[in-house]
Amino acid sequence: MIRLQPIRIGVIADTHGLFDPVIARHFRGVDYIVHAGDIGKRSVIEQLETIAPVTAVSGNVDEYEKSGFPTEALIKLNGFRIAIRHVVLEAGQLTKDGKAFLDRTRPDICIFGHTHQPKHEWLGDMLLFNPGSAGPKRFTLPRMLGKITISARVSAKHIRL
Repeated sequence: MIRLQPIRIGVIADTHGLFDPVIARHFRGVDYIVHAGDIGKRSVIEQLETIAPVTAVSGNVDEYEKSGFPTEALIKLNGFRIAIRHVVLEAGQLTKDGKAFLDRTRPDICIFGHTHQPKHEWLGDMLLFNPGSAGPKRFTLPRMLGKITISARVSAKHIRL
C-alpha cells in the first residue's frame, strides 16, 4: 500500500488588502496556500508566496478579471480535486453559478469566500470550506483562517486571528 505524505494547506479569503503578520505564524509549515478571493492588494499574495506556493482567485473586490487573477481554479493535491471560487454560497444557499461550478468541476474539496462566515460542511463526499475573512474586521464576524490536511482522508479546521 502506498502511503501519501500529508499535505497541509493554508486557506485564506477576504483579506481586502490586509496582510496580518500573525498569518505567517499560523501558516508556518504549510505546503501550499489557497486564497479564495477579495485579495485587495497584490502585496498580500506576494507575502503569502514567501511562506509557500499560492493559488489565488479573484473576487468582487478585485473586480474579477481586472485583477489579473482567474475567477476560479482547479488544482489536484494528493489525488484530491480542489475547486476554488470566490462566490459559491450566498445567504447559506448554493448560488446558481456556484452549483454549476461544482457540477462542472466535481471536486473533492471546494474552497470559497465572500460571505466572511467560516464554513466546514460536507455535501455528500465533498467538503465545502470557507475560511472566513482574514481582512479588516467587518460585521460581527470573527477574523479567521483555515487549514486543510490531505492524506488518505481530508481534515479541516478554522483558526481565529
